[in-house]
Amino acid sequence: MKNFSKNNYSTKRNDTENRRSQSKNNFKKGNDLNTRDNFKRRDDSNRRDDSNRRDDSNRRDDSNRRDDSNRRDDFKRRDNFKRRDDSNRRDDFKRRDNFKRRDDYERKDDIKSNEYNYLNSKEKPRNSFNQPQTRFSSNAPQTKNYSENSSKKFQLSPNERNFEDWVWGKHSVFAALNSERPINRIWCTSEIFSSEKFYLLLKDLKSKGVLIEEVTWSRLSQLTSGAVHQGVALQHASTESISLEKLIDISKSKSSNPIIVALDGVTDPHNFGAIIRSAEAFDCKGIIVPQRRSAGLTGTVAKVAAGALEHIPVSRVVNLNRAIDELKKKGFIIIGLSGDGQVPISEFKEKAPFVVIVGAENKGISLLVQKKCDYLLKIPLKGKTSSLNASVAAAISLCYLSNS
Repeated sequence: MKNFSKNNYSTKRNDTENRRSQSKNNFKKGNDLNTRDNFKRRDDSNRRDDSNRRDDSNRRDDSNRRDDSNRRDDFKRRDNFKRRDDSNRRDDFKRRDNFKRRDDYERKDDIKSNEYNYLNSKEKPRNSFNQPQTRFSSNAPQTKNYSENSSKKFQLSPNERNFEDWVWGKHSVFAALNSERPINRIWCTSEIFSSEKFYLLLKDLKSKGVLIEEVTWSRLSQLTSGAVHQGVALQHASTESISLEKLIDISKSKSSNPIIVALDGVTDPHNFGAIIRSAEAFDCKGIIVPQRRSAGLTGTVAKVAAGALEHIPVSRVVNLNRAIDELKKKGFIIIGLSGDGQVPISEFKEKAPFVVIVGAENKGISLLVQKKCDYLLKIPLKGKTSSLNASVAAAISLCYLSNS
């Protein structure tokens, strides 16, 4: 049996332990390297995912920006199309107005030239001996053309009006509004009505009974026959109107049983002037006229009235039904002239302050006014004629009522 020294045994043991520790260390180092590679791979994958996400978000932002820009472009295109359409419509309206004006001017020139040629043809020459004799053939087409031409010569344009009592233009109308001359009617556009220069004046005049009508630019051009109106025009009245309360006070101060004439829908200025003339002749104390659906106090009315408009007061009211209610409160009896009335005017014997209401020729008194009347009187007719003129009926009724 061999004897081993302790040193050899210890060295062998140390070698094995060293080998074991080296193998353990190598295994640990391998594991560390593997874990490091795994961490690196994970970091790389995370970085790649982050970069992909960033790229996706950038792409989305780019697509959203492109959509927004496209929408803006679409809105701009639509606005441009709308503006082009509006400008084309305005140009079309301007062209139509220009064509209408040109046609009106050409018609006027044709009428004047035809009248001038016709009058020159009718003049007799002084020395008729040297004039050649004209011979007319008996062809039918020539006579037909002559009749057509003669009918065209005397056709008058509907735009030919009498503008003696009209004023248009901003400065001239503003001066007329500030003056003391009475005004019958005002036409203006929405820009003029809402302006600071005209708003207060127009509001004050409207409260006094002046009819103010807001119209379009083309309608005002049609009313003024194509004049440069600048958006406003007015018509002067032949006399100044007063309030209803003032008319009642004047009528009761002059007579204990006054007669007042009210008009409902009388739009013909000749009938209006004739009624004023008859009312003043039979000692009526006033005339009541609604602002709308009635003839104005124009020069034609003053001419037909033959001076009577200067001696009888006129009140223009906003609503005739309200005026009738107020007259009833003051003790007036409301009488309406109607062909369907049940009481003949010759049998009416009441004595009190009267308000005689005269309606239009074609429609008569409106239903609301008829309901507010205390009496509906009729004029008995014996002939075949079914109705009378409004001014004639008013004159006959006023004659009966004033004598009774």
